[in-house]
Amino acid sequence: MIDILRNVTEAIFESYTKVGINHLDGGNLPSRQGILKIVNDYEWLIFPGYTDEQPVDSREARFVISETINRLARSLTAEISKSLCYKYRASAAPFRCVPETSRLAAGRESCSQTAPGYAGCMSEAETVTKEILAGLPALRQRIHLDVEAAYLGDPAAKSTEEVILAYPGLEALIVHRFAHELWIREIPLLPRIMSEHIHGKTGIDIHPGANIGAGFFIDHGTGVVVGETTLIGSNVKIYQGVTLGALSVKKELSDSKRHPTIEDNVTIYAGATILGGETVIGKGSTIGGNVWLTRSVPAHSKVYNNPEEYRIEK
Repeated sequence: MIDILRNVTEAIFESYTKVGINHLDGGNLPSRQGILKIVNDYEWLIFPGYTDEQPVDSREARFVISETINRLARSLTAEISKSLCYKYRASAAPFRCVPETSRLAAGRESCSQTAPGYAGCMSEAETVTKEILAGLPALRQRIHLDVEAAYLGDPAAKSTEEVILAYPGLEALIVHRFAHELWIREIPLLPRIMSEHIHGKTGIDIHPGANIGAGFFIDHGTGVVVGETTLIGSNVKIYQGVTLGALSVKKELSDSKRHPTIEDNVTIYAGATILGGETVIGKGSTIGGNVWLTRSVPAHSKVYNNPEEYRIEK
């Protein structure tokens, strides 16, 4: 057994050179576990007292909020700093991480606390963290409108508490709204890790670049896909299996608008697919189930699939 393990070790080590796909001797990357802790603290600040084992006494709320914000600030700054150092290493931009000269580093390129690059990344990370935390009250107000949209838009919803505790569409959306704040500030890695975490948890895939207006409701949610350059207006409702995607997935189109625009007060039913960066669904429109659209429709349109007529025989 020892010989087998030794041979496997050598084979895997050699594959790092032959196949690549490793980050040995590279700078520190964001921690998935650290990012999940950030998401948990953020969700608690948005909905305090909803998921605690013991109720939060309002007399202690300021202390608990302060403690959570301080922890979130430290974690967010650290993970953003790692992401910025990664970005600057890749682009050779200012504040990139430089080779360390310490005995332990042995000449590796990394973001150490003694490297000039680390100081630049950390300073920028602190600025971004301050901006995001300052925007949390406004973000809470926007998410409140999402909760109301879900409660009013689903006859099965008995209370807003039920929506907050049980609805996957809302959880996917609140994580998206936080990830989007990082995305628009050009922070790499973190927003995608957040969005893919919640994608795996809920089955709802919202790219952090998607711009989503107030009062958005995803009913049921499983299989929903919202692409990077999608624009969604206010008071939009979509059902499970909806895809807001691109007509082409060519790499050279990565900097163009590839996904549709959905204007205010649109409802899109289950299984509908709407593709293309020039496709605009006019305000107040209804898109029926299983519709496939690659062109724009005017405001207040009703677009339905026209399947073959079913015949029931006894």
